[in-house]
Amino acid sequence: MTYTRRTKDQMAARVAQDMPDGAYVNLGIGMPTLVANHLPPDLEIVLHSENGILGMGPAPSPAEEDFDLINAGKQPVTLLPGGAYFHHNDSFAMMRGGHLDICVLGAFQVSERGDLANWHTGEADAIPAVGGAMDLAIGAKQTWVMMDLLTKQGQSKVVRECTYPLTGLACVKRIYTDLATLEVTPQGLRLIDAVEGLSREALAQLVGLSIQA
Repeated sequence: MTYTRRTKDQMAARVAQDMPDGAYVNLGIGMPTLVANHLPPDLEIVLHSENGILGMGPAPSPAEEDFDLINAGKQPVTLLPGGAYFHHNDSFAMMRGGHLDICVLGAFQVSERGDLANWHTGEADAIPAVGGAMDLAIGAKQTWVMMDLLTKQGQSKVVRECTYPLTGLACVKRIYTDLATLEVTPQGLRLIDAVEGLSREALAQLVGLSIQA
């Protein structure tokens, strides 16, 4: 069985492909920020950052970085015409008030029920960094996760039960990984697509869970 994993940019492009026109979207710190570079130019998708920005564009080129205009991960961003920046209290009110259509977050683990663990591994020397993840995971109308399917040790990050401290319960609707895209349903995990050469049966064996077609 031969297959090629998606690169981070290919994963970001796959997430961007599913963004609906007119959506208000938060891209979490890390890998999800790459999605901004792959949004279809003919759609109006308004990007939000929890430190108080609405209307971000793609990442700036190195020569055009403005470190007075950064996202919640302290990365320089661009602002599209009509964009705005404001106090983070207002930003969190947007998140907690259900005004965001989608948030895309990284994760350490996602359970087959959609429980999310993405802020702490529970290890003594780990640095907890919840930020706005709990507010986003519960406040957004849909929570999508973007992550590698397997750990460096080859263990699946999609699990029956999360063993790391939880960020939110039953909040994840879709899981975008380097090997496959999965939907979380009341009946369990459903396969949306997989990389060429990886069958549903082989994927289920990697994950250790039943995956519906």
